[in-house]
Amino acid sequence: MIWDDTGYLISKNKYSENSLIVELFTKNHGKVSGVVYGGSSKKIKNYLQIGNKLFANYNSKNENRIGYFKFEIIEASSPFFFDNKEKLNCLISAMQLIKILNAEAQKNLKIYDLIDNFFKLLKSENWIQNYIYWELELFSLLGYDLELEKFVKKEINNNNIEYSTQSSFEKRKVPNFLIEKNIIAETKELLAGLKLVGDFLEKSILRPNNLSFPKNRVSFINSIQ
Repeated sequence: MIWDDTGYLISKNKYSENSLIVELFTKNHGKVSGVVYGGSSKKIKNYLQIGNKLFANYNSKNENRIGYFKFEIIEASSPFFFDNKEKLNCLISAMQLIKILNAEAQKNLKIYDLIDNFFKLLKSENWIQNYIYWELELFSLLGYDLELEKFVKKEINNNNIEYSTQSSFEKRKVPNFLIEKNIIAETKELLAGLKLVGDFLEKSILRPNNLSFPKNRVSFINSIQ
C-alpha cells in the first residue's frame, strides 16, 4: 500500500537509535502511524516538530503492518511559537487531543480543516478564548456536544447577567463567554471555562472510553495562570 497525502504531525516517539514512530493526521487518510527511518538525524528532526504541516509518502506491505513515511516540509508552523510558552503548550495540548480522540485511518475532512484553523486562531488577539471554542467544536465534530445553551439558567444579579447549571449534586456557574460569544473574557473567566470544558472532556469522553486525561492540557492551563 503506497500513497501520498498532506498532514499535520501530532506525535512522535523514539523507535530505535536513528528512527522515530510518528503519527500524522492526514487530509485523505485520517490519523496514520508510521516509522521514519533516520528521523533522529539533524537533517530530518528539525522539521519533525509537533504541528508542522508535511507532505507524506507512505509505504506499507499490507494493512496489518505499520508502514514507513518519507516527508517533505510544507509549512513549519511550530517554530513561530517556540518563544511563547503559553502558545507552545496550547499547540502540544491540541495535537494530543487530536491524537487520543481520533480513531486510526478514518478520514475526516472537518477535523483536518479544524487543525488548519487552529494555527490561525493562535495568531488571533483573543486566542485563548478562541481555543476554548475550538475544543468545543472538536468535541462536537466527534459526537460529544456540550450543548450548554440548552441547560443553563439565566439570572440577573446586581444588574449583571449570570449563567449556571443545576444538577442534583451542585449548582455550577458557567462563564458568560461560553453562552454569549460576543463577550471578551478576562483571564479568570477563561480559566473557569477551561476547567468546565476539561471536566466535560474527562467525564463525558475520556472516562467512558477508558482514556487518560492529557497531561499537556494541564501544562497549558498552568502556563497561563
